[in-house]
Amino acid sequence: QVQLLESGGGLVQAGGSLRLSCSASGRIYTINGRRWYRQTPGKQRELVAEISRGVTTTYADSVKGRFTLSRDNVQKFSLEMNNLKPEDTAVYSCNVDVIDTFQDYWGQGTQVTVST
Repeated sequence: QVQLLESGGGLVQAGGSLRLSCSASGRIYTINGRRWYRQTPGKQRELVAEISRGVTTTYADSVKGRFTLSRDNVQKFSLEMNNLKPEDTAVYSCNVDVIDTFQDYWGQGTQVTVST
């Protein structure tokens, strides 16, 4: 199994920045893709950014040019969020899948609130 723990959420004014981190433990060397999702009440969960095992990174159109996903090391990956907008307000969760069972693992989520 893989356990994930997010940190770095909070309240920020529009135009500000936050950095979210996801720390993994357990079978970390089986991790394949690393992702950040976000969700607001009443809306479908949105894939914000993803980095594959081969370091290819993709972003949702809504965050391109503002958010950067980085793989800090085998245990940790981060989401740098700049020029935040009120519509970025959501619960952000990290997610990974593993190369042998293809099972998904989720963190508990961290709240990001962007005020006007």
